[in-house]
Amino acid sequence: MEGPGGMRKVGSYLSMTEASEMELSRLLDRPKLHIERQRSLDELSVATGTLRAVDSYESMYPPSGAPRSAPDTPNTPAPNSFEPHLMVADAWDALRRSLVFFRGQPVGTIAAYDHASEEVLNYDQVFVRDFVPSALAFLMNGEPDIVKNFLLKTLHLQGWEKKIDRFKLGEGVMPASFKVRHDPIKKTDHLVADFGESAIGRVAPVDSGFWWIILLRAYTKSTGDLSLAEAPECQKGMRLILSLCLSEGFDTFPTLLCSDGCSMIDRRMGVYGYPIEIQALFFMALRCALAMLKHDTEGKEFVERIVKRLHALSYHMRSYFWLDFQQLNDIYRYKTEEYSHTAVNKFNVIPDSIPDWVFDFMPTRGGYFIGNLSPAMMDFRWFAHGNCIAILSSLATPEQSMAIMDLLEARWEELIGEMPLKITYPAIESHEWRIVTGCDPKNTRWSYHNGGSWPVLLWMLTAACIKTGRPQIARRAIEQAENRLLKDGWPEYYDGKHGRYIGKQARKFQTWSIAGYLVAKMMLEDPSHLGMISLEEDKAMKPLMKSRSCGKLWPRSDGGLPLDPSPSSFFHRISPAIDRRSSPRSSDSKLLVQPCFIES
Repeated sequence: MEGPGGMRKVGSYLSMTEASEMELSRLLDRPKLHIERQRSLDELSVATGTLRAVDSYESMYPPSGAPRSAPDTPNTPAPNSFEPHLMVADAWDALRRSLVFFRGQPVGTIAAYDHASEEVLNYDQVFVRDFVPSALAFLMNGEPDIVKNFLLKTLHLQGWEKKIDRFKLGEGVMPASFKVRHDPIKKTDHLVADFGESAIGRVAPVDSGFWWIILLRAYTKSTGDLSLAEAPECQKGMRLILSLCLSEGFDTFPTLLCSDGCSMIDRRMGVYGYPIEIQALFFMALRCALAMLKHDTEGKEFVERIVKRLHALSYHMRSYFWLDFQQLNDIYRYKTEEYSHTAVNKFNVIPDSIPDWVFDFMPTRGGYFIGNLSPAMMDFRWFAHGNCIAILSSLATPEQSMAIMDLLEARWEELIGEMPLKITYPAIESHEWRIVTGCDPKNTRWSYHNGGSWPVLLWMLTAACIKTGRPQIARRAIEQAENRLLKDGWPEYYDGKHGRYIGKQARKFQTWSIAGYLVAKMMLEDPSHLGMISLEEDKAMKPLMKSRSCGKLWPRSDGGLPLDPSPSSFFHRISPAIDRRSSPRSSDSKLLVQPCFIES
């Protein structure tokens, strides 16, 4: 059956109900708090290169009399700011050309504005994951309305009935993308969403819901407007997403089981199982939701489930996904076929399965989270996306975060090359490529997702560098990118072992390449922007693994996570029950301080 413009109607393309339309219109028209964008970091120490982010939800309101940074637009540079690079103005022009409007309101940005390409495919759609750097750029530039519109439109799409063939998807699934179709006769706009039924491989996007929660927090942190996150529609949207990923099943691990192609790497690349990108996003989304969920009857249940999952997930990831020189040596010496709860090789990994390249790749100082882990299988590949998000979400401990930065510096040529940043390393080739990718002609060695270089990752790298006090790494990477990006027409990705060549199927004027560059530049200029997308370490989950240089950890008598026996290990845990200063419920929800005692 053909729809307007020759597009085939699918199960997700349904008419909007009047009641739902009125609810979203009411939210769009709700008056916003008259508040300037405050600084997201309360303290910035330039001398020491350290940053302290305040992550509690109530800190979205700055202290009385505290300075707030004003919106910095390309046309009105902030006082005392450095002269912007010539590319910045061009990037803003290109980003604004990619805007998509629905009934006169901007609701997102298309994936690529490439008129030279003969095949449009789905690059003319608004992708949830692709819009994130664009949203951050607009928030940092003092233009939050488009982000609010996007959040509400995708929230409305979540409520549609979603079918692939005869199978109905979960209620909480967010779309991978959507498109605005204009009827010139009726002069009306309508939305067409893709929940995976039109995607290559027909895979539902697991990451879309996580990015939606993360972006909702970024909007709230940037604007100080709590009304959107507190709206019943947004609270319900978060709960629906959480219901999908917190449901009980046959899992023996706290990680989230996923299929190939369910995230940024949206083609078959051997990431089936428990990919690091999804686990890091899962962790970050849980923490963001924990800060925004109300402690009402429905929200309280989810808060309790989130807290339990976060403790288990952080322990699992930090203990079993982490790889450094010592851990690699331990795995190399593993015994196999161990039985009982005392087994050291808990996943029965065969040492002979360790690839040769990793022994030379691993420096004596440095480490990273491996790509995947499941019974008898460890994917030792480096995945930039997951490791950067691990730093920003504080899934990585401070020591692990610094080790990831050490690895990037030690293996600059391999992971950064001439065009930042390798999405995976190393590339798979020959027989392994045929088996793992199914002979995918787009994911040949050192191309696309198979070792290609993606400029969009600049913003994640920059944020991770600022958080770890290593901005010089980001600055060097950005300077390298500036040598090529504008001249090459803002490509989607680069090919080659060192990222020297424009990707063989790369779109030009790729929106998230443009937005990723802008976000990276703005964060370097004003590191306070980091607070939108960064979370402080939760002291209640630290430390969760043995430190190789700080002595051993003591077990707990209750069988819980091992904890540090030092005197400083008594700490207070701040509950996510928030003092909502502008909320009429402020008398019912106070800031709770709960002492946590450590047992030896």
